[in-house]
Amino acid sequence: MPRPRVRDYDELRRDLLDAAGRLLAQEGPQALSTRRVAQEVGTSTKAVYNLYGDKGGLLRAMFLEGFARLAQEFATVPSGGDPEADLMALGHAYRAAALANPHLYELMFGRPIADFRPDDAALAQIQGTFDTLVHAVARCVDTGRFAPADPYDVAVHLNALVHGLASLELKGSLGDADQAGHHWRVALEATFRGHRATAP
Repeated sequence: MPRPRVRDYDELRRDLLDAAGRLLAQEGPQALSTRRVAQEVGTSTKAVYNLYGDKGGLLRAMFLEGFARLAQEFATVPSGGDPEADLMALGHAYRAAALANPHLYELMFGRPIADFRPDDAALAQIQGTFDTLVHAVARCVDTGRFAPADPYDVAVHLNALVHGLASLELKGSLGDADQAGHHWRVALEATFRGHRATAP
């Protein structure tokens, strides 16, 4: 049998992570076994072990993949235009990433599996997504669009807001897509007004 190409491994890796995420989201932690994940993708448990080592390694990879996809979404947002417009776009990019990857979202920000905790190396690896938000806030503060404040503190506030909105939308609590989009716009615009400098 010919050796699979590198891209075949990449596709298998992605398929396994998506299958594991769907099992976790749809059937709960009890459904998440290496054997079941392999069956969902039509491969062997050996392939799972070769790629991730064990179930813990699979969970860690799912966690990192969710943030990698969020980072990819953030990377599509401009960073040299109007500071507020760029920051607003990051909020909508967060929403897009959550909607595209609902099966990974809970593992990224919740604790659906009690004994899984990302290690320090994993936490360091995902720090860039939050740093992107802090940098965007800093541009709003530095240009006088937002009142003087610690960009980190404002970023924490905004991060909590978008996380709450995304969680509610994924649970179906914000109505249909148009209604949810309206709630996102209203919430983000109101929050921006709260942080905005009172005078130019």
